[in-house]
Amino acid sequence: MLKTRLLHPGILEALGESGHGAQVLIADGNYPLLTRSSGAARRVFLNLAPGIVTVTDVLTILVDAIPIEAMLVMVPDTGEEPRIFSEFREILPDIPLERLGRLPFYEAARGPDLALAISTGDQRIYANLLLTIGVVMPE
Repeated sequence: MLKTRLLHPGILEALGESGHGAQVLIADGNYPLLTRSSGAARRVFLNLAPGIVTVTDVLTILVDAIPIEAMLVMVPDTGEEPRIFSEFREILPDIPLERLGRLPFYEAARGPDLALAISTGDQRIYANLLLTIGVVMPE
């Protein structure tokens, strides 16, 4: 048994094979993971049931496992900012949210740097996040 909070073997393997600049997609339950993520990325399906597991559940665990240097979010073309963005800011207060429209976000998630794509059962609208892995600094 591992002592870390992150126990999923597929996610651990993908993160272990990734490095600085690699990306991780955490997608809500509406996201078309099969067609809108890089085919070279490891795909992990955590969408057990509607609302289980959420994007913020996954993000909270990943924050303890990897350094994060950038965070892209999918934004609607019109209307107010999705409420989940405030939760992203609470979890990663020092990382600004970079915004992309739906189609540019899909294209970014299909890029060559995507190492891991995680599907969740999150039902919140626009609960999609593309993280860039940072550097682990020597002590």
